[in-house]
Amino acid sequence: MSRTFAPLSGPRFQTDPVQLYRDMRRDHGSVAPVVLDGDVPAWLILGYRELHQVTNDPVLFSRDSELWNQWEHIPENWPLLPMIGHKQPSILYTVGERHTVRAAMISNALEGVDPFELKRYAEEFADGLIDRFCSSGRTDIIAEYAMLLPALVLAKLYGFDNEVGFALVGSINDMIDGRERALAGQQHLAASMVQLLVDKHAEPGDDVATRMLQDPGGFTDEEVAQDLMVMMAAGHQPCADWIGNSLRLMLTDDRFAASLSGGRHSVGEAMNEVLWEDTPTQNVAGRWASRDTHLGGRHIRAGDLLLLGIAAANGDPQVRTDGSALTGGNNAFLSFGHGEHRCPFPAQETAEVIARTGIEVLLDRLPDVDLAVPADQLTRRPSPWLRGLTDLPVHFTPTPALGGQK
Repeated sequence: MSRTFAPLSGPRFQTDPVQLYRDMRRDHGSVAPVVLDGDVPAWLILGYRELHQVTNDPVLFSRDSELWNQWEHIPENWPLLPMIGHKQPSILYTVGERHTVRAAMISNALEGVDPFELKRYAEEFADGLIDRFCSSGRTDIIAEYAMLLPALVLAKLYGFDNEVGFALVGSINDMIDGRERALAGQQHLAASMVQLLVDKHAEPGDDVATRMLQDPGGFTDEEVAQDLMVMMAAGHQPCADWIGNSLRLMLTDDRFAASLSGGRHSVGEAMNEVLWEDTPTQNVAGRWASRDTHLGGRHIRAGDLLLLGIAAANGDPQVRTDGSALTGGNNAFLSFGHGEHRCPFPAQETAEVIARTGIEVLLDRLPDVDLAVPADQLTRRPSPWLRGLTDLPVHFTPTPALGGQK
């Protein structure tokens, strides 16, 4: 088993991550030594069972990033800082009873969303976006649709004015990409959340932010603002990629092509298959070992960073022995995480409603939509964290607008 550190970057995350994870598993086993930007060492968990073990033991494998044994080597401008969470008082890095109470606060705030209003918002924003390009007969679904819709709906649910959602998209994407604009994106998103809470203190509403402020858990405005940032970032970009990856599958795979016009039963199957085979959330940072231990045949030192290899674990041959696609009701994928820090169920439901509504409205409005380029020319963002298309150019029969957002 090789001890050579593999870089968690490079073009293969864009071109063929499935084979990349297979090669890493062949060379390193179920837990691979990797290096992040700046030659920062970490462990990437490739095994399904090992990932279950780590996420089921929050004491040994903690979300407390203060345990990290590399902080003295991390510069203040390190582009991955927004994803690691140093001194960020958000739910991502709280542990124990405080995390349980905080998770309940977020779940309760999201459960207060009227499901009919959620679907109506998603439909209205989807129609409004499609109205912008439907008469032209061509568009890029990623830039003009998928990258806008989730943020617009979530901003509405959280209590922002409609126009603010558009301004937040770029900042969210910059922060998640983990590159040179990551810290600036984080700062803009943070300032927007702080202003939202100021507004909601002055004028409470029937929205997620107000319900979080009114929670009896006694959370500070800083804690609520941090959690809203997490919810927006974790809710928008993966949902946008879920829309884009599902539409790519439906437009390129003959199993789905025949049902594009009218056969909406296949939308759910495509979305499920994407979570197994092409999940937007590829790798997650992370967990920190609270003491020396062993995992997957590796000696893990106290304070080591472990990255959750969601995509690799979903494709682990130990649990996917037949290599078949999974489009039915099998939802044992790890795309929403696992254990007490997994994505809250109300948040999963919200993402699914937004993504499914976005796909269905697009197919209803543009029933003959088709790729405008050969499928093998579609490219992916190079990020090892989230997997999504750089663009998805399509053409269709021009249709009149419905009249814009209601």
